[in-house]
Amino acid sequence: MIAFRSLGTWRGDGPFGAWLSRIGVRVALRQASRRKNVTWLDPLDADSRPGDAAVAHGLQAPDADPALHAVRAERFSTIRHAVAMLDEPYREVVALRFFAERSLAEIATETGRPLGTVKTHLHRGLARLRERLAGVDR
Repeated sequence: MIAFRSLGTWRGDGPFGAWLSRIGVRVALRQASRRKNVTWLDPLDADSRPGDAAVAHGLQAPDADPALHAVRAERFSTIRHAVAMLDEPYREVVALRFFAERSLAEIATETGRPLGTVKTHLHRGLARLRERLAGVDR
């Protein structure tokens, strides 16, 4: 669309493909600069997992069953690792929805994606996550 609107500015002194490619590069750079950086936590690094603090806190309860907490901690680690292995658009949306507890509208605003796209990415990401975790449970 941008190239079509800018067609009148093409001077014809160079290859049309190069002119068109340059427009594409500029549009891509503009889009990339609008995206917010997201810091991903290493699923294998114990210091970077906030859920482990909750598990450790639960162990201090007087009626806490250590075996139950060990299973929960292992399960949390497995889920976090599976989310980290998802492809980019799915990983970002699933992490924002469930780890950062953002609403779908907030995720759409943060990522600059339409709400429908966020819903699609969440649905597909959860489907892929279920497939990965189904293999772990067996």
